[in-house]
Amino acid sequence: MDLETIRNYQEIAVCDLITASAARYPALASRPGLLSDVACVALNSLKPRYIKHNVDLHFFETPAERARNDLAVRTAVEAAFQFVSQRTDRAALEDSRRLQALK
Repeated sequence: MDLETIRNYQEIAVCDLITASAARYPALASRPGLLSDVACVALNSLKPRYIKHNVDLHFFETPAERARNDLAVRTAVEAAFQFVSQRTDRAALEDSRRLQALK
């Protein structure tokens, strides 16, 4: 059995969409670690879809299933960008308050 070819299709879809959407979130796009956080948050909200080859997914998935999955990925990535942005903004505000308290 060749386990090295098995992968979660959602990872590909999520990473592609994050790359395409990152410019809308410059505060996150400039910090690759935060984009990884976005990917983790998005992937944790999606059901994994394991495939051996990309063609497998397209062969076994109906157009309606593909549309539902695409919408789920878009929704998860947008929610993840919002979640990480809010957490980052909150952390920056807390850091600023700590610095002000030290002065």
